[in-house]
Amino acid sequence: MSDRERAGILLESGTNELEIVMFSIGQGTYGINVLKVREIINPLPITETPNSHPHMEGIIRLRQEVIPVVNLASVLNLPPSATPEHDKFIISELNQMKVAFHVHNVSRIHRISWEQIEKPSELSQGEQAHTIGIVKLEDEMSLLLDFEKIVVDINPEAGLSVERVRALGPRERSQKRILVAEDSAILRKLLRETLTEAGYGNLQFFENGKAAWEYLETIVNDHGENASDHVQLIISDIEMPQMDGHHLTTRIKTDPFLSKVPVIIFSSLITDDLFHKGEKVGADAQISKPEIVQLVEKIDALIL
Repeated sequence: MSDRERAGILLESGTNELEIVMFSIGQGTYGINVLKVREIINPLPITETPNSHPHMEGIIRLRQEVIPVVNLASVLNLPPSATPEHDKFIISELNQMKVAFHVHNVSRIHRISWEQIEKPSELSQGEQAHTIGIVKLEDEMSLLLDFEKIVVDINPEAGLSVERVRALGPRERSQKRILVAEDSAILRKLLRETLTEAGYGNLQFFENGKAAWEYLETIVNDHGENASDHVQLIISDIEMPQMDGHHLTTRIKTDPFLSKVPVIIFSSLITDDLFHKGEKVGADAQISKPEIVQLVEKIDALIL
């Protein structure tokens, strides 16, 4: 898939839709958001790296870049490919880095709504522990994988760090109220720790955009034109079941009583190519995970 082909299937911002590339590993069907995919290639020769993580196959050189290769069959505890001649590398960009995910076959692209994606149980083990949601299509079900979690499990340095916030030095405590929409339980916990360390302890978390929006509607219903007195800032991920962050931002910015509340999109999908999508829906700022210090500094600037 070339950049031109990829650009041709990008959706309008704020529609609560996404395109997913479907692929297989063993007998299972999985998906990745098209926005994460730079290209899909046939496997290249891999150079093994000593003392690497068990899920790492090594590195490849693609044009002028050196890219790590993650074996998704290993991540999901599934057997190796039975037909390696069909294997593909999905070159993905997330958390400001490029990674090649080794899969067994790539099938097609589906356009779906986030409403078609259900959140898996937080207690699920195995492959569902690496899953954003369960995609229900007419003829099959597939799992939308949490590629950020997979990368952070392999390389914890790619995740959020309280120590980076502590490096900012002593902070004044603020009672300004911040709402956070983030589907990952692990990231909700880390955001609570890091934002509290940064002085923002009045936090309320929601596991998807729909839950956050329903709560904001109650604030509007109860307080009308004074709604913005009851929430001072909103932080939202992009990829979330039921309602994504772009659609949530669109609703906030088109509501007459909420439109002035600052919205920060905090996501692994903040790349140069995709920055315009957040701008179009009216986000006040967009910060790429895991840049927690930039997030805190932007909160400081917006939450006067």
